[in-house]
Amino acid sequence: MALHRAIAEKLRANPELIAIAVENLDRWTLARGRSQPYWDAWREILKHPLPYVLDLMTQESERMTAMRQATPFAGVLDPKERWAIYERFEEKPREKA
Repeated sequence: MALHRAIAEKLRANPELIAIAVENLDRWTLARGRSQPYWDAWREILKHPLPYVLDLMTQESERMTAMRQATPFAGVLDPKERWAIYERFEEKPREKA
């Protein structure tokens, strides 16, 4: 969810980056993987206005949790942005009492 929140913020500031998701879906669809039903659903979602897309991306529902597992937004965040998010959730070693 944290990654998708960051992606949503970046898309809000740079709506043209939505093209990355469309290009990913086009490329992945050629491979016809097991995630194809999710990619088809994302393709339909991306046809809507950006505010609707951003709301869905960050929606806390069972459906959108599953959809985020096959996200087409790879490449929207650069590696530095992704690692900053991962580090926020990295498990810290517990101190001994």
